Amino acid sequence: MVDVDQYRIKEEPYYQPQKREIALFEAAYESRMPVMLKGPTGCGKSRFVEHMAWKVGKPLVTVACNEDMTASDLVGRFLLDAGGTRWQDGPLTLAARMGAICYLDEIVEARQDTTVVIHPLTDYRRTLPLDKKGELIHAHPDFQLVISYNPGYQSLLKDLKQSTKQRFSAMEFDYAEPMVEAGIVAKETGTDRDIAEKLVKVAHVSRNLKGHGLEEGISTRLLVHAATLIENGIAPNEACEMALVNPITDDADIRDTLNHAIASVFG
Repeated sequence: MVDVDQYRIKEEPYYQPQKREIALFEAAYESRMPVMLKGPTGCGKSRFVEHMAWKVGKPLVTVACNEDMTASDLVGRFLLDAGGTRWQDGPLTLAARMGAICYLDEIVEARQDTTVVIHPLTDYRRTLPLDKKGELIHAHPDFQLVISYNPGYQSLLKDLKQSTKQRFSAMEFDYAEPMVEAGIVAKETGTDRDIAEKLVKVAHVSRNLKGHGLEEGISTRLLVHAATLIENGIAPNEACEMALVNPITDDADIRDTLNHAIASVFG
């Protein structure tokens, strides 16, 4: 038997609403509608799912998708042990059985032939065929499927098929407004509000460079890293270089531009 409690969010994860995303998700969950979250890296999509799982009081099974992930990684496989073979459920099967929210993070990183297995769970059937086992699972009434991806970071070879997209409702996420984002950074790290606002100013410089030398700007997640370093006694300029500049680019000109912005903001 699976210990369902290990998948429950015990304490409320901090999440700062930006618009009406909480009400929209709750409405979707009422009918167990599949939901797709679209937005840039590190803007809070995963934290939002954790918050909503806590809010609706349901267990959460999270899968970090990758290009090597197979259908068996999602649904399960037979394993050899001392007694012979035994079946082990994958995370998708586990969530469908116990009535959890299953969150497939960065779904487009998985192979397209892998994502097809979610289709029967996203329409009126709400079923999951386990072909290798000869079993058809009918999803628990509380089961919901949530996926996320970053539309701005996909190529033609890495995008969701329309046959998959149109099985989901969709919610757009973005980085919060500057004052809200600064509040998030201050709350997450305990840093001074003035420091948080300066970090956000640096982030906006990088986001304006997206498509002009940068694939992605500085995320809220990286701002939290920088603020944490500052709280741990690292000088702001050094913390910014370590947490904001070095992770996102190896281009010398872009690094110089960002370091100049940091120097102008922090002095």
